[in-house]
Amino acid sequence: MGKLEGKVAVVTGGSSGMALASARRFVEEGAYVFITGRRQEQLDQAVKLIGRNVTGVRGDAANLDDLDRLFDTVRREKGKIDVLFASAGKGEAAPLGEITEQHFDAAFDLNARGTLFTVQKALPLFNDGGSIIMTGSVASVKGFPGFGVYAASKAALRSFARTWLNELKGKKIRVNVLGPGPIATPMQDEVLTREAKEMFESLIPRGKMGQPEEIATVALFLASDDSSFVNGVELSVDGGMSAI
Repeated sequence: MGKLEGKVAVVTGGSSGMALASARRFVEEGAYVFITGRRQEQLDQAVKLIGRNVTGVRGDAANLDDLDRLFDTVRREKGKIDVLFASAGKGEAAPLGEITEQHFDAAFDLNARGTLFTVQKALPLFNDGGSIIMTGSVASVKGFPGFGVYAASKAALRSFARTWLNELKGKKIRVNVLGPGPIATPMQDEVLTREAKEMFESLIPRGKMGQPEEIATVALFLASDDSSFVNGVELSVDGGMSAI
């Protein structure tokens, strides 16, 4: 029997990268998974790749109407949620002095506001004893030049987790943050130059990027009863980057 046998999971941003790898792992461990993505073609490809026990719902986690449509679909098809992996997020570089309102709003609308409302709109469907996982970032504790706004939007998630575990303790819902370091994903290719990738790799003790599957194994840990006594933490999965 799988570690998530009979569970229902929702994974936002699940059409690529770390979230897709996690959704695949959840299904392998017995869960039925709902994934979201903004591009229908990419979402369809992800559903095909996962292959079974999956529903794709196109939408942007920063759009509250899209979130309503997502959870209406979950309610109609399964009627419950056991695991929520709020993973949709993005960040682009802009150093202090060049930050625009649009840059700030885009980061906080998706990474902080979008995550908050993803969790809030999921709550009416949540079973007691469920698990909420949010995707943070090593950037929130390292102070990389140019990534101040992105880092701040991810740091907010750690604060959310502290408060929400208190507010949800009556339902025994755990709330944790998974904090990846540099991971080789399609999104990374969009926001980092080759030079930036080489710089980040040089900061990882093993000398190479993490892989989406390495995040998926930790997401499974936080989703399953293996982490039953883990609550309110930010679990760094960064190859030791944040430790040195």
